[in-house]
Amino acid sequence: MQLEYIGAFDVVLGVLARFWPVWISLVLVMGASFAYKKRLGLYGQLFDSSVGIVGVGICLFWLFTAIFASTVSPFNPLVQIPIMKDALPGAVEPQSGLVYLFGGDKLARDVFSRMVYGSQIVLIIAPAATGFALMVGITLGLPAGYYGGRIDTLLSFLANLVLAFPVILLFYLLVTPGIMETPIPYAMAGLFFLFPIIFFSVLFWTRYKKRPDRLYILMGLTLIVGGWVYAGLVFDADPFRIIHIDPNQLNIFVAVVFASSPGVFRIVRGLVMDIKTRDYVAAAQTRGESPWYIMLWEILPNARGPLIVDACLRIGYTTILLGTLGYFGLGLAPESPDWGTAIKDASRLLRSFIHPALPPTIALMSFVLGLNLLADSLREQSMKD
Repeated sequence: MQLEYIGAFDVVLGVLARFWPVWISLVLVMGASFAYKKRLGLYGQLFDSSVGIVGVGICLFWLFTAIFASTVSPFNPLVQIPIMKDALPGAVEPQSGLVYLFGGDKLARDVFSRMVYGSQIVLIIAPAATGFALMVGITLGLPAGYYGGRIDTLLSFLANLVLAFPVILLFYLLVTPGIMETPIPYAMAGLFFLFPIIFFSVLFWTRYKKRPDRLYILMGLTLIVGGWVYAGLVFDADPFRIIHIDPNQLNIFVAVVFASSPGVFRIVRGLVMDIKTRDYVAAAQTRGESPWYIMLWEILPNARGPLIVDACLRIGYTTILLGTLGYFGLGLAPESPDWGTAIKDASRLLRSFIHPALPPTIALMSFVLGLNLLADSLREQSMKD
């Protein structure tokens, strides 16, 4: 059967039309952000520069793409339609009449739909893993920088030990099938996922220990929500099946947290060693505040600027890392629509068909570019503050 094709201009219009919920969301959010930017603090200040506007726009585009993936995608990313194998962009699927806007891959799957659904994987793993890495790095970096001495020596040695190991080899060891079948990833997950619970428990205790009415509520919410998320992620024991992560994704998640935490630790440690000499820290010590209160409520808020910038950059690094792991076939399942796996599958026939490799490559590049522009704008704003 001979496939029918639409023109290049119709392909462009079709792509723009498929993203209609994304455009609507972007207009609403960006419009509201412009209107109320003076009330939105640091986020509102991003709209004072063109770099910040572009960075926010790109990041929001992929965020809304991940949210509305089922609406944007015309096909299931795993469905194979044999006649569409290696179809060129603009090929019309005979039965449904829908178009393979970016063509088909070697397994006859829609390249456009796989690119769209790949954004979900990236925007779940990269920010979440970065968030947990920040929790681990902050929780360990604060006492190392504040107390110094043996605590600093021990924690710094462990961080440098991890940083001295080649990153790609480290990920290869953590994500290979032999390791994935052992309890090691789950034991590491059980350790790392405790840090957010510990962090927020100490945070609320130091702040509200003299106000038990509020303390009990916040501590209860922390333990209940934290325990629920912990049980779902580590033991897959969420009775509502809301908190769930596949074993392959869990291993990548743990590997990213393990490799990223030492870098966050060193940044936090350096910031704390600088900030603890400030007058407002000495004033808190004079008032008799506890060390953890000073670390969490006096030092950490004044270190938020560099940490926010580092978080944006680290999400970008993690996105590239996920693409690299997918390209080498590590971690995620072979049929996964993540961008790295899609690039790997397309690269094998790159000399014959280039169209399956371009969309995931451009998607990955554009998302990382948006994060870097966002980080640059945040850095400029933090320097002004």
